[in-house]
Amino acid sequence: MKSIIPKETPLGEMHSLLLGAVGPRPIALASTIDEEGRPNLAPFSFFNVFSTRPPILIFSPARRGRDNTTKHTFENARKTKECVVNIVDFSMVQQMSLSSTEYPAGVSEFEKAGFTPLDADLVRSKRVKESPVQLECTVREILEMGDHGGAGNLIICEVVKMHITESVLDEHGRIDQTKIDLVSRMGGNFYCRAHGDALFEVPKPLRNLGVGVDSIPQEIRNSNVLTGNDLGMLGNVETIPDETAVNEYKLSELSDIFIEFQDDAKTLEFKLHEKAHNELQKGHVAEAWKTLLSFNN
Repeated sequence: MKSIIPKETPLGEMHSLLLGAVGPRPIALASTIDEEGRPNLAPFSFFNVFSTRPPILIFSPARRGRDNTTKHTFENARKTKECVVNIVDFSMVQQMSLSSTEYPAGVSEFEKAGFTPLDADLVRSKRVKESPVQLECTVREILEMGDHGGAGNLIICEVVKMHITESVLDEHGRIDQTKIDLVSRMGGNFYCRAHGDALFEVPKPLRNLGVGVDSIPQEIRNSNVLTGNDLGMLGNVETIPDETAVNEYKLSELSDIFIEFQDDAKTLEFKLHEKAHNELQKGHVAEAWKTLLSFNN
């Protein structure tokens, strides 16, 4: 494994390695105004949500690595104490990228990128009409990480009003992840689209107390077929099937496998682990557990 000491690594290389490793990163298309009221728009992938009450977002317009200058977004937010964070979906990703061009101060990236400015209700910065979610923010604090090129400037924002396009909502008024079609940044010129087969669900073990991977029998944990994800799913159940349930499943669902390989224990175990893996791919965790436990029953 390659090991890196940041202080001994050139800035450009370190930046590339961090962005290649930490992703996908959500994108804040940040709208600000300068002291003369001129709009500015720029995207930042050093961005996330960090609190619900109060609702806090943080994004970071870092100092430029090539000349150690600061960005218009940082200067505007520092002076006006406000911004609008616009969320980026796939339909606007090319325009968003164009808005990252470093135009001179006073040039409107709204016009250059072809975005439609909308008045905000509680701040002076403009909203981006094309964005599915627009968050009006006041700047609570700015934390400067350093005075050298590549140093971040953490703009800590409190959301004071949120606008959501109704077409991305489900019947309960929640944002439907299959409709919002979000994009995110990866390393280099790569992006990621949260759409279609890229989306999957993992049950959260918040209310349930999973038995844990350490409760899985050693012969199953040492499987040459099961993956770490498989073991994680097995360990996320609250109870392991009892002997009666395993035997009933063995007779009703696994009898053909046991008959076919009754004289070849090694192949039988492999086939059972393979079947369990396939069941887990379908989300059938109980069936996988019973398949695996049937070998020694």
